[in-house]
Amino acid sequence: MEDIYGLTVSEAGGEVCLKVSKDKSKDAVELLKMLCTWKGQADKLSAEEISREDYDQWRYNYPKFDTTLHWTNILSQELSDALV
Repeated sequence: MEDIYGLTVSEAGGEVCLKVSKDKSKDAVELLKMLCTWKGQADKLSAEEISREDYDQWRYNYPKFDTTLHWTNILSQELSDALV
């Protein structure tokens, strides 16, 4: 997990925490984006900007109902050339 996702374990405030090093790999960057999106939705729930039902719907169906990130499928250049 450390090599692929840039995850390291540490302690903060007496609790064990995972940290993402976005400089580790593109997978680490993607993981960090997903975690930040999750935190954003959890913050909205805490601020009562969304209901618990909306939060549960979002998290149970992520990324299907996520409107904060734009998911795309990109063909590699080799595959794209092979299809032409």
